[in-house]
Amino acid sequence: MANPLDMQRSYAIVGTGGCGKTSLAEMLLFDAGAITRMGAIEEGTTCLDYEPEEIRRRGSIQPAVASFLWNKNRHFLLDIPGDGNFTGDLEYLLKGVDSVLFVIDAVDGVRPLTKRFWNHVREANLPTLLVIGKMDRDRANFSMAVESLATLGVRPVVLQLPIMEGATFAGYVDVLAGKAYRFGDNGAVTECPIPEAMQDEVTITHDLAVENIAESDEELLEKYLDEGALSAEELHTGLRKGVLTEQIYPVLVTAALENKGGSALLSTIEDLFPSPLENPGILDEAGGTHKADPEGPLACFVFKSVADPVSGQLYSLLRVLTGTLTSDAQLLNMTSGETERMGGLLSITGKTTVSCKDAMGPGSIVAVSKLKNTRTGDTLADPKAPFKVAVPALPPQLITFAIAPKTRGEEDKVFAAIQKLLDDDITLKLEHDEETGDILLSGMGQLHIELAVERAKRRFKVDIVLKTPKVPYRETVKGKVQVQGRHKKQSGGRGQFGDCWIEMEGLPRGSGYVFEDAIVGGAIPKQYIPAVDKGIQEAAARGYIAGYPVVDFKVRLYDGSYHTVDSSEMAFKIAGSLAFKNAMEKLKAILLEPIVLMTVSIPDESMGDVIGDLSSRRGKVIGSDSQGGVTEIKAHVPMSEILRYASDLRSMTGGQGFFTMEFDHYEEAPQPVVEKVVAEYKAARGE
Repeated sequence: MANPLDMQRSYAIVGTGGCGKTSLAEMLLFDAGAITRMGAIEEGTTCLDYEPEEIRRRGSIQPAVASFLWNKNRHFLLDIPGDGNFTGDLEYLLKGVDSVLFVIDAVDGVRPLTKRFWNHVREANLPTLLVIGKMDRDRANFSMAVESLATLGVRPVVLQLPIMEGATFAGYVDVLAGKAYRFGDNGAVTECPIPEAMQDEVTITHDLAVENIAESDEELLEKYLDEGALSAEELHTGLRKGVLTEQIYPVLVTAALENKGGSALLSTIEDLFPSPLENPGILDEAGGTHKADPEGPLACFVFKSVADPVSGQLYSLLRVLTGTLTSDAQLLNMTSGETERMGGLLSITGKTTVSCKDAMGPGSIVAVSKLKNTRTGDTLADPKAPFKVAVPALPPQLITFAIAPKTRGEEDKVFAAIQKLLDDDITLKLEHDEETGDILLSGMGQLHIELAVERAKRRFKVDIVLKTPKVPYRETVKGKVQVQGRHKKQSGGRGQFGDCWIEMEGLPRGSGYVFEDAIVGGAIPKQYIPAVDKGIQEAAARGYIAGYPVVDFKVRLYDGSYHTVDSSEMAFKIAGSLAFKNAMEKLKAILLEPIVLMTVSIPDESMGDVIGDLSSRRGKVIGSDSQGGVTEIKAHVPMSEILRYASDLRSMTGGQGFFTMEFDHYEEAPQPVVEKVVAEYKAARGE
């Protein structure tokens, strides 16, 4: 008897924003009978984009899951957002599936962000089908789209050629079978003759596909070289093996809005994608591997947490790695060490949840609610055979905003509301700034932060104000000076006395703070020396020029005096802070600004505009590289100049550019910047 898991498929749909991923998912769900009508993104009626923010901006901001049957076989589909603001957890999401549909826009081909997503898919070692979508659009160009795939470093194997009648996507040719199909209504196709004008193209494409399949397997290649041909069975076996070993990347064509190509794509998915039992092994944290086995010890991976759009209740999306999951299972959370009871299992399609009464084997995606101590990235395992899945580090957040309540006194309410968002979005970071007292929210881009605040307002009924992003300036000094810090206070009874002499000097960037105890002869008792150090550090943290911490300096404590009765730790702490202040008045104080290393990926034609813009932001271009129509620019840019860069880059590149940035170093700020920062500091203090 056949094992149902042999024909079970789980796959993610990956591609850049606007390439048609969600529309493709909508077509697959409709063709499989999972939904009764195809929704449209422009109308806000798609099954998988259901959050109000997604409907308003006409684009996905969170992954969505769909479970359905095709040919009575179970499919699990994961639609992943295509905007870089919402894909910081992409590597986690890819651990929830066995394979990938990678979507390329037939109008634009490979975009700058495409390469970034492709690299993540390749690092995840997932078998992949390449889907050229939007073949019904006016400027659709199949040949250009296929040629652009070369920039991804792969040799595509074209399985379908589009039949174009003018601007109409009328059908496709099955290259290996040598058959043509014409589209009818509601996704139906009928076999037809291959158009005469396409005969030569089909022959060339067929021969190239056969060669690529043969070259992926030594035995097939040897037979192909000896006999000059391969049987249909050999081609199919070689093709599937090449897909599973990631040597072959088949290309198919679709036009989702017109429901063209969906049924053929679903059949190809079942034909070429792996079952969960063909998973090469789950890698654990210790470097071991675990085979997917429905009879083995149970283990699940939480690849995402999502909030129910109606109740707000948090669901954990689990992928069953091995074993069989039932509603009465009790598993050990390998991160928290707590035992979690599964309770009811749920099957999800968009925002619709259905109670799942079946036992779920390897590869299944299910939702579980009310797990008390489980978060995204956790492994839930059989306590008798525990292991923890190796998970990648999350990328660093790219931008930080200060947030505040619209009404004073509601800071705790705002903090709590945003904290709840972190449960279903692990790429957000929330913290208190001890320097300023601000609540800081960090994310993958300006849009990410803005929509997070919008969701918090809607879900938790709090009014939140976004403030200008904070720039972590620093201060330092140049030169060397010797100064005294003396604190003496007498007001009847026991007084306060502390006296210290320090030598203070600036250090090279990145040296930090150095304190040297050079006291000899007991000029200051040993128990008071840490107090001097503490007083200096606390004064340095408050800054001198504009309230930013002073860094990269050395203090040598070399002399002082004390009183046997009036001296105390507090007195010497004050003396240390006074000494620091006196030194800053005599040394040359400098404002340092943070410099980030930016990597900007753009279409070649935007290079001049982008480099000119970076220069206007005081940026220094340190290199560029162009490949396949995509230019990558590296530059050092002051952080203060690119706080809202995302929207500007979008305008310059027609939405096709993206960037990453990371802190690189500090540099001395130019005088105009110093004057501006100091003026803002004084204004905030009411000076």
